[in-house]
Amino acid sequence: MPRVPVFLSAFQAFISKGNVVDLGIAVIMAGAFSKVVNSVVTLLMTNILEPALKEANVESLAQLPAGEVLVALINFIVIALVCFILVKAVEVTKRKKESIEASQPDPQAQLASAMTRLTEVLEKQSSSTNT
Repeated sequence: MPRVPVFLSAFQAFISKGNVVDLGIAVIMAGAFSKVVNSVVTLLMTNILEPALKEANVESLAQLPAGEVLVALINFIVIALVCFILVKAVEVTKRKKESIEASQPDPQAQLASAMTRLTEVLEKQSSSTNT
Protein backbone atom coordinates (compact mmCIF):
# COMPACT_ATOMS: atom_id res chain seq x y z
CA MET A 1 0.00 0.00 0.00
CA PRO A 2 2.86 2.51 0.52
CA ARG A 3 3.51 2.48 -3.23
CA VAL A 4 0.36 4.48 -3.99
CA PRO A 5 1.36 7.61 -2.01
CA VAL A 6 4.86 7.46 -3.51
CA PHE A 7 3.37 7.16 -6.99
CA LEU A 8 0.95 10.02 -6.35
CA SER A 9 3.65 12.28 -4.97
CA ALA A 10 5.91 11.49 -7.93
CA PHE A 11 3.02 12.17 -10.31
CA GLN A 12 2.25 15.44 -8.52
CA ALA A 13 5.90 16.51 -8.79
CA PHE A 14 5.88 15.64 -12.50
CA ILE A 15 2.67 17.56 -13.18
CA SER A 16 3.69 20.60 -11.18
CA LYS A 17 6.78 21.13 -13.33
CA GLY A 18 6.31 24.22 -15.45
CA ASN A 19 7.11 22.55 -18.76
CA VAL A 20 4.37 19.94 -18.44
CA VAL A 21 1.73 22.52 -17.60
CA ASP A 22 2.91 24.81 -20.42
CA LEU A 23 2.82 21.92 -22.87
CA GLY A 24 -0.70 20.97 -21.78
CA ILE A 25 -1.92 24.54 -22.28
CA ALA A 26 -0.22 24.69 -25.68
CA VAL A 27 -1.93 21.48 -26.80
CA ILE A 28 -5.35 22.77 -25.73
CA MET A 29 -4.80 26.10 -27.45
CA ALA A 30 -3.53 24.37 -30.60
CA GLY A 31 -6.67 22.22 -30.72
CA ALA A 32 -8.89 25.29 -30.45
CA PHE A 33 -6.80 27.18 -32.99
CA SER A 34 -6.98 24.24 -35.37
CA LYS A 35 -10.76 24.28 -35.24
CA VAL A 36 -10.84 28.02 -35.97
CA VAL A 37 -8.44 27.65 -38.90
CA ASN A 38 -10.43 24.69 -40.24
CA SER A 39 -13.64 26.72 -40.17
CA VAL A 40 -12.06 29.78 -41.77
CA VAL A 41 -10.32 27.76 -44.51
CA THR A 42 -13.49 25.83 -45.29
CA LEU A 43 -15.53 29.04 -45.42
CA LEU A 44 -13.02 30.91 -47.58
CA MET A 45 -12.33 28.05 -49.95
CA THR A 46 -16.04 27.37 -50.32
CA ASN A 47 -16.72 31.03 -51.14
CA ILE A 48 -13.73 31.37 -53.45
CA LEU A 49 -14.49 28.16 -55.28
CA GLU A 50 -18.27 28.55 -55.18
CA PRO A 51 -18.75 28.79 -58.97
CA ALA A 52 -16.67 25.67 -59.59
CA LEU A 53 -18.41 23.83 -56.74
CA LYS A 54 -21.84 24.67 -58.18
CA GLU A 55 -20.81 23.24 -61.53
CA ALA A 56 -19.63 20.07 -59.79
CA ASN A 57 -22.95 19.93 -57.87
CA VAL A 58 -21.23 20.02 -54.47
CA GLU A 59 -22.08 22.22 -51.53
CA SER A 60 -18.67 22.34 -49.88
CA LEU A 61 -15.06 21.66 -50.66
CA ALA A 62 -15.00 18.71 -48.28
CA GLN A 63 -17.54 16.86 -50.44
CA LEU A 64 -15.14 16.65 -53.38
CA PRO A 65 -13.25 13.34 -53.74
CA ALA A 66 -10.00 14.81 -52.37
CA GLY A 67 -11.69 17.76 -50.67
CA GLU A 68 -10.97 16.71 -47.10
CA VAL A 69 -7.31 16.17 -47.95
CA LEU A 70 -7.17 19.57 -49.62
CA VAL A 71 -8.77 21.25 -46.60
CA ALA A 72 -6.37 19.45 -44.23
CA LEU A 73 -3.39 20.47 -46.38
CA ILE A 74 -4.47 24.11 -46.43
CA ASN A 75 -5.07 23.98 -42.66
CA PHE A 76 -1.58 22.61 -42.14
CA ILE A 77 -0.02 25.34 -44.28
CA VAL A 78 -1.94 28.08 -42.47
CA ILE A 79 -1.06 26.72 -39.02
CA ALA A 80 2.59 26.24 -40.02
CA LEU A 81 2.71 29.82 -41.33
CA VAL A 82 1.24 31.21 -38.10
CA CYS A 83 3.69 29.15 -36.02
CA PHE A 84 6.58 30.39 -38.18
CA ILE A 85 5.50 34.00 -37.70
CA LEU A 86 5.17 33.51 -33.93
CA VAL A 87 8.61 31.87 -33.65
CA LYS A 88 10.20 34.67 -35.68
CA ALA A 89 8.51 37.29 -33.47
CA VAL A 90 9.82 35.58 -30.33
CA GLU A 91 13.33 35.39 -31.84
CA VAL A 92 13.27 39.11 -32.67
CA THR A 93 12.14 39.91 -29.13
CA LYS A 94 14.92 37.74 -27.65
CA ARG A 95 17.53 39.37 -29.90
CA LYS A 96 16.41 42.85 -28.86
CA LYS A 97 16.54 41.86 -25.20
CA GLU A 98 20.01 40.31 -25.62
CA SER A 99 21.32 43.39 -27.45
CA ILE A 100 19.99 45.65 -24.71
CA GLU A 101 21.62 43.46 -22.06
CA ALA A 102 24.88 43.34 -24.05
CA SER A 103 24.96 47.12 -24.45
CA GLN A 104 24.65 47.66 -20.71
CA PRO A 105 27.98 47.61 -18.90
CA ASP A 106 28.73 44.72 -16.60
CA PRO A 107 28.49 46.00 -13.00
CA GLN A 108 31.10 43.52 -11.77
CA ALA A 109 33.56 44.62 -14.45
CA GLN A 110 32.93 48.26 -13.55
CA LEU A 111 33.49 47.50 -9.88
CA ALA A 112 36.71 45.62 -10.62
CA SER A 113 37.96 48.50 -12.78
CA ALA A 114 37.11 51.04 -10.08
CA MET A 115 38.88 48.93 -7.46
CA THR A 116 41.98 48.68 -9.67
CA ARG A 117 42.05 52.46 -10.20
CA LEU A 118 41.54 53.09 -6.49
CA THR A 119 44.37 50.70 -5.64
CA GLU A 120 46.66 52.45 -8.14
CA VAL A 121 45.82 55.89 -6.73
CA LEU A 122 46.38 54.72 -3.17
CA GLU A 123 49.73 53.15 -4.12
CA LYS A 124 50.81 56.40 -5.80
CA GLN A 125 49.83 58.42 -2.75
CA SER A 126 51.59 56.10 -0.35
CA SER A 127 54.76 56.05 -2.50
CA SER A 128 54.80 59.85 -2.84
CA THR A 129 54.38 60.37 0.90
CA ASN A 130 57.12 57.85 1.70
CA THR A 131 59.73 59.60 -0.50
